[in-house]
Amino acid sequence: MSSFPCLARLVSGSGQVRYRLGDGLVDRYLEFVAGRCRPNTLRAVAFDLKAFFAVTGKDPVEVTSADVFEFLAHQRGDRTVVRLADRESGLSARTIARRLSSVSGLYAYLVARGDTPVQVNPVPRGLLTRRQGGSRRSRTAPLVRVPRTLPRILSPREADRLVGALRTHRDRAMVLAMLLAGLRRCEVLGLRFCDVQVADRRLVVVEGKGGHHRVVPAANRFFGALGAYLHDERPEVAGTDRVFVVLKGPRRGLPLSAEGLDEILAGARRRAGLEHATCHELRHTCLTRLREAGMALEAVQAQAGHLSIEAGQGLPAPG
Repeated sequence: MSSFPCLARLVSGSGQVRYRLGDGLVDRYLEFVAGRCRPNTLRAVAFDLKAFFAVTGKDPVEVTSADVFEFLAHQRGDRTVVRLADRESGLSARTIARRLSSVSGLYAYLVARGDTPVQVNPVPRGLLTRRQGGSRRSRTAPLVRVPRTLPRILSPREADRLVGALRTHRDRAMVLAMLLAGLRRCEVLGLRFCDVQVADRRLVVVEGKGGHHRVVPAANRFFGALGAYLHDERPEVAGTDRVFVVLKGPRRGLPLSAEGLDEILAGARRRAGLEHATCHELRHTCLTRLREAGMALEAVQAQAGHLSIEAGQGLPAPG
């Protein structure tokens, strides 16, 4: 246990990514998550559990609800220093809520196994209030209140500055896939050659959120940048059918990682003098512009890959 939690990333011969933290039960849970969730979800859970056990410093089977509350206070940080944007300190409420969800998932798994000392999930579902009547759920306040906010979007001028600050055709193609086709970061990185339908100017999204497939139109500007990247930049030694790969360094020719794309975007933001332009904001900019242009909400939902119409309710009505 001395090395726990020590996050290790393992890649099998078939390219499957797995994570280990150094504890038998936790690692078995990560294997369970890998078998039922998408790669990005597995990655987030692994990092969340590492953060939790790094703070608690306990054997997983010894964790109590008191430890969960201490972790919650740790993640909220020093309350004497707050952000002007949301009047909060430490990590965002969404990040903290996600981490608590990951921890709760682990302990639900350990309880369900029935062969561990864990008999009760130490993560409370919430705190009972003094509200009268209704169900227990309606009388329970969440441990973390997550504000319902929409991502910011880029103005046309900001979008042009960002694209102009990108240094390679590859980078422009990736950003335009989010900005003009509404793809998620994981969907951009998951594109394979068979997913690119040049003649029809469409992209087949196979590795979408939740494993759902869809086909989306993409602008000629994207295909122009993609063609320049494939002709001039993509290494011939690349041994993968993933479209976007690393261009130089020891990982040259290997699929580009999420961290790599985030680093590219961060550099472009600095050069463009922008305070915001995340992958999610690029995608939301695309969907917002489509809605403003008069596209029906159902069509925007299909473009975005949302499973419920409520997911697109925050988009503006056409005006």
